[in-house]
Amino acid sequence: MGFRAGGGQDLLERREDVRQANFLELFVDLVLVFALSGVVRRVVRDITADDPVVRWRSLTYLLVLAMPLVWLWITTAHITSWFDPRRRKIQWLVLVSAFGLLVMAASLPAAFIGRGWAFVLPYVILLCGRPLVLLPSVRGHPLGRLYLRSLLWCGGGAVIWVAGVLASGGARAALWGIAVTVDIVAAQLRWPVPGMARPPVSAWAMDSGHHLPERYQQLLLIALGETVLAVGITFTDQPIGPDTAATLVVAYVSTVLLWRIYFYRSGQVLAEAVAAAGDRLAAGRATGVAHIVMVIGIVATAVGFEVVLEHPAGRPQPAWLAVILGGPALFLYGRIRLERVVFDRLSIRRVGAIVALAAAAVPLYLAATLAAAVVALLVLLGVAVADARNAAGRPPERPSPAH
Repeated sequence: MGFRAGGGQDLLERREDVRQANFLELFVDLVLVFALSGVVRRVVRDITADDPVVRWRSLTYLLVLAMPLVWLWITTAHITSWFDPRRRKIQWLVLVSAFGLLVMAASLPAAFIGRGWAFVLPYVILLCGRPLVLLPSVRGHPLGRLYLRSLLWCGGGAVIWVAGVLASGGARAALWGIAVTVDIVAAQLRWPVPGMARPPVSAWAMDSGHHLPERYQQLLLIALGETVLAVGITFTDQPIGPDTAATLVVAYVSTVLLWRIYFYRSGQVLAEAVAAAGDRLAAGRATGVAHIVMVIGIVATAVGFEVVLEHPAGRPQPAWLAVILGGPALFLYGRIRLERVVFDRLSIRRVGAIVALAAAAVPLYLAATLAAAVVALLVLLGVAVADARNAAGRPPERPSPAH
């Protein structure tokens, strides 16, 4: 795709012929696959350590490393949803965002030791720099006020990020965890500033088009693709035997089931639900949070598969069960939140599945690690089968979001 000249106020012109993700956005997706794979490798290194403190700390690392990457992807998707991606300025912003993700991903193995700046600087520069670049193009538009407020919060958040770089180990992880939480929560509240009225748009805003909902669907596919990639790479390095072969099958089937459970109705009609929602700001916010939760759940599940591949017959450690069973449970919780957006109801089947996963943790502590992965697969299979039986012989359900 060639670069097209243009800029200024026409950046915000809506384009009915460019609703789907363009090639540059798909390039960002490829970088995110690499980045999430790096998170999995970094967490697996600690969760399989001998020290139980290190094992439990790895779960914190998973959140602290994955959430900034996902949030940077979401804010990039927001830009390409609002602005015309055929414009030169937007294309350069997307390319720079992809490079920033790449640098952050390359720093992951030593992010808590010696490469803290490499992880933080691209993140802070992109979060603060992109609104600054776009502000001249949105004067008089509500996005201008939104970006100005985000810059004020970004400056405060940057202080916490830098303080984390100056610390090390657990202190760094704690400060970075606070920083990314502030970034996401402030965005949910539209970056409140005393004396400034909140603009009628938000960082999660969705219009009646399909672009941003489809990008969220692609985000889930990215996370699932990373799971297959990580499992495949690890499998090639392991001695091939009945246990490792069985783990590969379990991991693949589980990934397929996660895909099936996500796209069953709620994932399929997400764009239609957003278009019909009475409060699109609230629908966009709830949709974004639900996808963040599901992606973190998928990444945790991928960590669990890696652990099982390395220790299929061993007795599982509590931290291992937390990812093997907790990853699918977290995914199902995010999927419950998405169903509230699309159909304004509570999915009892998924609640029951979460309870079953939690109840299985205690007896599985006495079984082999592979057994825990098999139980998680059976719970996911139960949800998928129940979904299929519920839909059998019925016309496709139409979205019914809250109004």
